[in-house]
Amino acid sequence: MNDGMVGQRVRITQQTPRGSGAQTISVEGVVLRTGQQKTGSWFAHSKDSKLWLDRLEIRKDDGELVVCNLDQYSRVEALN
Repeated sequence: MNDGMVGQRVRITQQTPRGSGAQTISVEGVVLRTGQQKTGSWFAHSKDSKLWLDRLEIRKDDGELVVCNLDQYSRVEALN
């Protein structure tokens, strides 16, 4: 992820594995912040015993703020 996305309108599509298939969700908005943040995972066995996640914070058209944890099931598309 890079800070060059800040101010860009995007669509984030994520899939969550469930049973025999996957649940797909999408959210659209303007990127406010990108970066990595650590979780409180005790089992991570990495720096500071924390698990670092790629996160993207966006503001939807209705003003709602959404923080997405990005993973291998996430797709971020730049919109015009």
